[in-house]
Amino acid sequence: MALCGVCAFLELYCTQPLLPMLARLFHASKTGVGMTVSAATLGVAISAPIFGALTERLPRKRVIVASLVGISLPTLLAATSTSLAQLVFWRFLQGITVPGVIAVLVTYIGEEWPADQVALIISFYVSGTALGGFIGRVSAGILADRFSWRVSFLALGALALAGAGAVALWLPHGRNRTKPQHRLDALPSFPYQVQGLFRSRRLIATFAVGFNVLFSLVGVFTWITFYLAAAPFHLSTTALSSLFFVYLVGLVVTPAGGYLITRVGLRAGIGGAIACSIAGVLLTLAHSLPVVILGLAMLSSGVFVAQTASQSHLRVAAPTGARVTAAGIYITFYYLGGTAAGVVPGAFWALGKWPACVAFIVAMQLIALTIALFGWRTPQAVGSTA
Repeated sequence: MALCGVCAFLELYCTQPLLPMLARLFHASKTGVGMTVSAATLGVAISAPIFGALTERLPRKRVIVASLVGISLPTLLAATSTSLAQLVFWRFLQGITVPGVIAVLVTYIGEEWPADQVALIISFYVSGTALGGFIGRVSAGILADRFSWRVSFLALGALALAGAGAVALWLPHGRNRTKPQHRLDALPSFPYQVQGLFRSRRLIATFAVGFNVLFSLVGVFTWITFYLAAAPFHLSTTALSSLFFVYLVGLVVTPAGGYLITRVGLRAGIGGAIACSIAGVLLTLAHSLPVVILGLAMLSSGVFVAQTASQSHLRVAAPTGARVTAAGIYITFYYLGGTAAGVVPGAFWALGKWPACVAFIVAMQLIALTIALFGWRTPQAVGSTA
């Protein structure tokens, strides 16, 4: 499960440390090279619900392995790009295939593990996604600096392809899923299936919380760079990129949080996770760099645990025959949250710089907490995760 998460996220954000280099090489603007990041996430947001509906009736393992291969091939081909437009195109294709892993895998976990272990297993997967994003960013920057940006894409593509081979060997075929009778009727029923999912109060609440999860993470790590580059910190670009080392804290905290969720329940788990995130965001207001780093570690760890709780609740709230479709819609809201976080806080920065951004992000987290606490309520308990 963790390896699937690593391979799915190796390439998704790998161009972030390469943006200044790409701007120089392609003589492009910051917004232009930024499309190498947004094109990938946009591909995820667009394809997730449709991908989920199309693969609802296909064997889970086959879809996961094929998607991992589908992610690695555009990565390798991106190294052949001779223009920024070509690079953006290959990045978009990378994003298109990512939901085949991140949407299907959560459903696979729900089918193959007992209900009281789902949150724990998902936490290992979420830790894998954090590790994959970290490795992708750091290795891409180091390889591009030592060799070239093309080597970065070749190395990450080869690594992802090797990971796909390992998953094909190690991931068991689904055992606890009823074999579907028909496989080609998913797309015509897709609009009706989506309508049914949006009639569920619990699912709408889960989609809204998912939007906030990535909004908080991207919003803080995007706009705090301006805060830390100015007085009294004056951090360099290299120092700012090293902030992502706090993700490694989540590798330890997230499985522990997932285990705790199995004991205290999803609503208490999401409450604790968001409270930790809020405390972390508030700590970034300090004029002490160690305190700011502690705040970022608390924020990212809280977000990762909140992601575990949200995906675990998605499995509980979604109907059995539409869990992959529901996961696809969740992913769309999740990545739309990340897209909005790169733009919307700018209005608050103009009003009051970083303190105004913190106030806005904390308000968004409080709204998400309220939605989860009330929207996830059920008339009767659902196992140990209600």
